[in-house]
Order: sequence, then structure tokens, then C-alpha cells
Amino acid sequence: MKKVILIAACFLLNSVWINDLNAGNAASSACSSKKAEWKKVTDQSWPGIKDGTTYWYKIDKMAKLWWSTDGKQWAAVEGGAWMDKDGKWLKIHKGKLVWSTDGKKWEAVPEWKWQGSDGKWYKFDQHWALWVNE
Repeated sequence: MKKVILIAACFLLNSVWINDLNAGNAASSACSSKKAEWKKVTDQSWPGIKDGTTYWYKIDKMAKLWWSTDGKQWAAVEGGAWMDKDGKWLKIHKGKLVWSTDGKKWEAVPEWKWQGSDGKWYKFDQHWALWVNE
């Protein structure tokens, strides 16, 4: 009798454990089924905040950085850097996108992606075209 109860308890626990695993797999597959959909930014600009003011940034064909407060009048950015949502400085240096937390030590940005001040993810492709993932 004890043996039958022990076998039944093991069977019950095993069934619960398998159901939990299946439920976890279903949830993770549902989450991972949504793929990142990158769209080319039509005006090739992205927002950033400096000293509490929102600026719009864009780069030209030579990868030089420009900024504007109204999206109409643009000026070259001295130093060529902008800030992401987390406060890291980004700039284009020797044909690559790099970032820094202190403005002194610069590292390559993985996949050339960063999060803008608006919470959206942006990236450049190899031709410096800007893409966004909303």
C-alpha cells in the first residue's frame, strides 16, 4: 500500500513538473515569436536631451553630426557627440559608432544600436542610414 501511494505521489509530482515546463515553454515561445521590426527613419533624425532641452540629431553623408531644436534649422555639433537614454555619450569615430560614460574612454557600440531619449531603439546600417525599432 505504501508503495502504491509513493508511486502515485511521484506520478502526480512528475505531471505537475511537466505541465510547468510546458507552460513555461509556451510563454517563452509566445514572447520570442515577436521579432524586432526595424523601419528606416524617413527624415533620418532622432531625439536626444541635453541640459533638459530636446534636440533633434542627424548625420550627413560624411557622418558629421548636426542638431536642431525645431527640426528646421540645423547646426554642426562641436565634438560630434550625443547622449542616449542612459546618459552614455555616443559619437562616430574613425568610421565606427562608439560610446563612453565619461567622455574619455570610448568603446565600440554593439550592433551600432542605442536607446534614444524617447525610449525607442535606433541603429545605423553600414551606409549610415538610420533605422528605428518601435
